[in-house]
Amino acid sequence: MGKVQKIEQEIQGLSSAELSTFRKWFAEYDARAWDRQIEEDVQAGKLDVLAEKALKSHSTGGSSKL
Repeated sequence: MGKVQKIEQEIQGLSSAELSTFRKWFAEYDARAWDRQIEEDVQAGKLDVLAEKALKSHSTGGSSKL
């Protein structure tokens, strides 16, 4: 049995309170991981093309005020 399957079994065995605690922890963990990935992508220039496209669209009237 692989790690993921073991984790799935453990999660299925959690009480409602434990599951609630786990959900909160995992949501925070996942958000931090997402933030790190976005920061790495920004530093690596992976989002430059999208930013340039958005700025060009804005300068030609392709955006509106919120």
